[in-house]
Amino acid sequence: MGIDKDMVPDYPMSWQARALIGLMWGTLKPASTLLMRHPLALAGAARLGDLARLVQVPAPAGVSLKQEVFTACGGEWVRGGDVLDERKVVLYFHGGGYFSCSPCTHRSITWRLSAVAGRPVLALDYRQGPVHKLADSLTDALDAYECLLSRGHAAEDIIVAGDSAGGHLTLATLLALRDREMPLPSAAICMSPWADLTDSPRRENRWQDPMLPASRVRWLARRWTSGLDPRDPLVSPVHGDFTGLPPLMIVTGSTEVLRDEARRVAQRAREARVPVWYEEWPRMPHVFPILADVVPEARMAFRHMSQFLGAVAEREGSVGGTAAA
Repeated sequence: MGIDKDMVPDYPMSWQARALIGLMWGTLKPASTLLMRHPLALAGAARLGDLARLVQVPAPAGVSLKQEVFTACGGEWVRGGDVLDERKVVLYFHGGGYFSCSPCTHRSITWRLSAVAGRPVLALDYRQGPVHKLADSLTDALDAYECLLSRGHAAEDIIVAGDSAGGHLTLATLLALRDREMPLPSAAICMSPWADLTDSPRRENRWQDPMLPASRVRWLARRWTSGLDPRDPLVSPVHGDFTGLPPLMIVTGSTEVLRDEARRVAQRAREARVPVWYEEWPRMPHVFPILADVVPEARMAFRHMSQFLGAVAEREGSVGGTAAA
């Protein structure tokens, strides 16, 4: 099975997806318009996120959670089953615009990713704004990766993944590891990556996206890039040179305001001869895999991730066999 491909999954749109997208139009999009407008609102959202960490939501049956502490941050180990390869790991970065959410808000993704990858997931609780900067988040990501290496995980046994801002952090981490000449993970998965933090207006899908207002995403990008060069690849990975990076899987929805950033990431990677498995799901909203508890299409996306990881493993076996011969 090849890795480099473009896919538009052809599934009938479920009634669950239609209902949730309609709900987003009336709730999440207006809330985003209000929230991403003033620094005090971001601070309030961050405080709510801190309180949410105190709420212990039971894990689904067969899923285990274990807290972890790193140098400057924490995280949790998520095991989506009993029969996992403990030598291998997924390092996961949650989304939330770099100011909200945490590993506990993204468990519907992380436990399923553990199950399809057949390995534990380390969901990193990296530092975020408004108190911390992009550089702090990247430092935490690199520290966690180095910690996994120091604990005996081989780089080829690590997958890095993330959604939205976590997709940004995934790409920035790969670029930083490559530039530091560190061993790279075997693959990466980006769901709806936020990859361009320059001041470019987002015109595509600005009226179709049921969740994110384009003007507010632009406002948030200005805030996080204040005092930085927004075209620095560690700030806007879409402007980076992807030479030498591992195979990428990119999953996005066709009506997302960030869809074109996902397309540009795929293009930049292919220009650097990096295999890309690109999926653009018709009419699906931003980071739709997080809706897997209720939306059939979201559950199907994890089956596709399993196929991608199978293709990566097949590729590695083929390369290894050639080298041995």
